[in-house]
Amino acid sequence: ATLAVDVEMLRTMSGGEYHTCGLTSSGHAYCWGLNSEGELGDGTTTFSLTPVAVSGGHTFVALELGQTHSCGVTINGHAHCWGRNWESQLGDGTTTNRSVPVTVSGGLAFVTVSLGVAHSCGVTTDGHAYCWGANWYGQLGDGTTTNRSTPVAVSGGLTFNTVSSGRYHSCGLTSTGSAYCWGYNVAGQLGDGTTTDRLTPVAVSGGVTFAAVSAGGGHSCGLTSSGDAYCWGYNKYGQLSDGTTTDRSTPAPVLGGLALDAVSLGRHHSCGVTSSGSAYCWGRNFEGQLGDGTTTSRSTPVAVLGGLGFTALGLGGFHTCGVTSSGDAYCWGENMVGQLGDGTTSSSYIPVRVSFP
Repeated sequence: ATLAVDVEMLRTMSGGEYHTCGLTSSGHAYCWGLNSEGELGDGTTTFSLTPVAVSGGHTFVALELGQTHSCGVTINGHAHCWGRNWESQLGDGTTTNRSVPVTVSGGLAFVTVSLGVAHSCGVTTDGHAYCWGANWYGQLGDGTTTNRSTPVAVSGGLTFNTVSSGRYHSCGLTSTGSAYCWGYNVAGQLGDGTTTDRLTPVAVSGGVTFAAVSAGGGHSCGLTSSGDAYCWGYNKYGQLSDGTTTDRSTPAPVLGGLALDAVSLGRHHSCGVTSSGSAYCWGRNFEGQLGDGTTTSRSTPVAVLGGLGFTALGLGGFHTCGVTSSGDAYCWGENMVGQLGDGTTSSSYIPVRVSFP
């Protein structure tokens, strides 16, 4: 039987490059793909071509992936993480890898978490943002470049609804729809009109009021309440969808005239879902992660083939996954270690169904 998946299977920006996770309607977590650092959470370091249950018996309401680590939030707001921990991205006060979930220190009650390459961030029930792990470029937002093995508050006193962690930067959205970003900014991914790294949050330029914001590998995107998408930052593969491959340090409108309900970012590609469930992707496509049956990169949106109606998308480094309205899971793109979950290591340029037990 196919397990019903009721939330994003994967939302990783640059993270989850070679593994994927899903959450069932009952809050049970399953992961598949690369497991060299314990990122599947099943107590082993053996990679899996199909989903395996995350150990610990936790009931999760949210699940997010980094490059080689994973975190979930339980119904009581506790954050648990597993996988690589060399940079303290698990937040348990150590640098020891974990192949089963460990509790993030500090006793904070989280609503959401989001993971980058080697850092993690979360928003608490009172709207405060905390980050932990690698801080090489200021991606923790605490005004330093010091790695942290337990959560530290993001500076500035802002109240966030959500925070999204990209590869080496982070972005947050306030209750008034203002977007702020911090960390690495070599390609303008902070959206403040510069390419200067920031150790604390800076406002995204342009005065756009966003309903959602997402950070990717070296780019960021925001979505308005009317479904208009804007992106900024690194654009070598067209991942900003402005019809060019020119980097942008301020938000540029996504072309294509689509009204999107959600936007998700991978390392070098982006995807969105319309209200009808149609999925569109753009950017790098060397591995087939756009799902249009080709390996041609696109600087404007192309439809994902297969006629499936998606309720959520989650993007990895070089692959994409989606959950349909019936709870079925599909993935496409690179599959060299089984990150598509179909029981093979064959890449696919169109969606293939995940083989749940």
